[in-house]
Amino acid sequence: MITLQTRLAYQFRDPALLQLALCHRSAGKPDNERLEFLGDAVLGFIVADLLYRRHPAASEGELSRLRAKLVQRSTLSAIARQLKLGDHLRLGQGELKSGGAQRESILADAMEALLCALYLDGGLAVCTSKLEAWLTPLLDDTGSEEQPAKDAKTRLQEWLQAHRKPLPVYTVAHISGSDHAQHFTVSCQVAPLAIAVQGSGSSRKEAEQQAAALALQQLEPRRG
Repeated sequence: MITLQTRLAYQFRDPALLQLALCHRSAGKPDNERLEFLGDAVLGFIVADLLYRRHPAASEGELSRLRAKLVQRSTLSAIARQLKLGDHLRLGQGELKSGGAQRESILADAMEALLCALYLDGGLAVCTSKLEAWLTPLLDDTGSEEQPAKDAKTRLQEWLQAHRKPLPVYTVAHISGSDHAQHFTVSCQVAPLAIAVQGSGSSRKEAEQQAAALALQQLEPRRG
């Protein structure tokens, strides 16, 4: 744990927060899912704020695309690998045997939990400073030559915002499977447009993306 704090260049006042951030649900309770929940929101806000300040001429759509690139699973897991976060994760035996310590989804989720731990322990300024340092090369890259494809949730959100409609509501409808091989079913509702669909996947985020894609299919006749 001391080694990780050295890599972070931050000493936790409450080491229990760091320990909790590194505890995957497969290792039992308490786990890092609540920290992950808040960390996702903290991540989104900080990245949006950094992009807003660094790119004053960018449109809302451009900022949304840049944010999607910065908060995506592959970006977060890459940072986690730089920090060797996998070496410090607490995982159940099933996840350990299947290589969970290096799985992209687990590393990305742990990174969100770690950001939340930094936020709760040191405040927004500390969390912003760390995240800005990790993301600096990407923050300054507008991707003008090669824009990444927008994911389904981003495209759905942009369409609804452009048409002044409320944002979709995502709800976990069902979770099945064992702790280390869970399957999620998520509903996506766009109430004013009478759209209600369900997506599924091996993670909540994957299920949300599939549900958003199905919602976009229902919007196709109205998007032309």
